[in-house]
Amino acid sequence: MLKQRDLHECHALYNLMTDPAVFPYVRYPCQSYEEYLFITKQLIVEEEQGTCISRTILDEIGHPIGTIDLYHIDHRTGFLATWIGAPYFGKGYNQRAKEAFLAELFLGQEIETIFLKIRTQNIRSKKAVEKLPYVKIANERYEQVYQSINHSQQRYDLYSVERSDFLESSGGIQHGVAT
Repeated sequence: MLKQRDLHECHALYNLMTDPAVFPYVRYPCQSYEEYLFITKQLIVEEEQGTCISRTILDEIGHPIGTIDLYHIDHRTGFLATWIGAPYFGKGYNQRAKEAFLAELFLGQEIETIFLKIRTQNIRSKKAVEKLPYVKIANERYEQVYQSINHSQQRYDLYSVERSDFLESSGGIQHGVAT
């Protein structure tokens, strides 16, 4: 379901990312394939430096369908960013990818809290994340973080996943990370 990023999947991912249903919501909205390749190379380097963790989301037959990242890793916290190509909407990939990635982060890394910032108008993402039992709205609980993500014109809701909540709800979840 998840694998470490590499440059071989960039073409397929770029084609999925440029779909108008996806493009406005990706963290790095690249204007060209070359720019996407450059950003992917940067993410691979950042992971080697320990400032982000980035994975490719795969379908059942191993085709790349999106990405999931933990970025701004600091003091055992980080921000989660996920996108999935439009042909894969509504098929459960988002939830399965998040669960596998969170298991990797909480069981294999020293992450304690993961933040998700979702644009207030992104109803699809808000509904998807609110289905997950371990995700909590965090606008008030982490008010400083909430204020820091809402300093521009774009407005976000803040959600959080605590290690203890995830582990309690998952009951020793198994995760699938390809190497």
